[in-house]
Amino acid sequence: MRTLDTTDLRILAELSRAPDATTVALAQALSVSRNTVQARLARLTEEGVFLPFERRISLDALGHPLTAFVQIHVHQQQLTEITEALKGIPEVVQAHGLTGSADVLARVAARHAEDLFRIHSRILRIEGVDRADTSLAMTELVPWRAVPLVNSLLEQG
Repeated sequence: MRTLDTTDLRILAELSRAPDATTVALAQALSVSRNTVQARLARLTEEGVFLPFERRISLDALGHPLTAFVQIHVHQQQLTEITEALKGIPEVVQAHGLTGSADVLARVAARHAEDLFRIHSRILRIEGVDRADTSLAMTELVPWRAVPLVNSLLEQG
């Protein structure tokens, strides 16, 4: 992926401020032509800069107010199969491969404590999983964000 330039970063910052802004509104706010904004948005979309819409769906609104992080210890040779099995659990909303003591960190959404226990048990039944340590998120201290990084890059540029 190419490095984003100042115009790209300004578009991203403005979209973060006004996500439903039209191309014309973005062009006016940034003092650039509509064609420039349209071309940049197309390129940013093509390059995968924008995350999928589903990242904006509230898990609370779906009836899953509990968030837990599960550190999963696995047999590395079976990581591909384990990853596919995790994808088959709808409550596993995200998973990352890690360095360190655990091999995988899964973010899990649950309806309540008993539901979390069920999901944890399902993870443990995956062939190649040795153990799983679950931590319940008490509150989100820093929500997902990219704008401070965008602003920092604009200040550097």
